[in-house]
Amino acid sequence: MATLKSGLRANEAKWTRPLMNAGFMIMPDVFLEHQQDFKLDAIDMNIIFHLARYWWSANNLPHPSKKTIAERMGIDASTVRRRIARMEKAGLIKRNARFGSDQRREANDYDFRGLINKAKPFATQMIEKRNKKRQARIAKLTRKRFTKTPAAVQAA
Repeated sequence: MATLKSGLRANEAKWTRPLMNAGFMIMPDVFLEHQQDFKLDAIDMNIIFHLARYWWSANNLPHPSKKTIAERMGIDASTVRRRIARMEKAGLIKRNARFGSDQRREANDYDFRGLINKAKPFATQMIEKRNKKRQARIAKLTRKRFTKTPAAVQAA
């Protein structure tokens, strides 16, 4: 990670060191950019962000309780339960029951493969769009460079 002259990393310079040290998460832009395509409202997205916050490695699915998510969002746990059930019905997430060593039920695991698979075509579109913009910018710079007179190019 690049360190700036100030001694701060780029994100620390934006958000401050204490905020970054308190923790952060990474989410692909495609979920925000195409939220409407997934038919997700602000509450759904917030739930997804809360679930994703607990997903640290691919082989260790997140499993926060609905109660924890609800308390942090300031909503009722039944709302979280209904929203997750709706997202599961839409094929975006999958709940997997978990049980402790004493066979008592624990918080579900949440699998994002459905959301990820549905997001891939949108990600491909976003990449193609970004590449086209980059190619257009390069072509424009190339045209400018070659439309100048040789003396103007040397002066630049």
